Amino acid sequence: MVGKNIKGVLNFVAWLTGIIVALAVGFAMIDGVLAVRWIPEIVTQVAGWIVVATTLLSAVLAILKQ
Repeated sequence: MVGKNIKGVLNFVAWLTGIIVALAVGFAMIDGVLAVRWIPEIVTQVAGWIVVATTLLSAVLAILKQ
């Protein structure tokens, strides 16, 4: 029983960490802090918005599924 609870907590922490990292990367791409060589800045910014939007969407869907 205790092992099951610990596994659930660890799964939640891993999920939350993934959400935070994805948002940090997305916003860094939007702000121009994180750049990709040989790719125009506007493309990187659009990709950043896609990362942020899909991350938020997946988080909302995951919460609604629970």
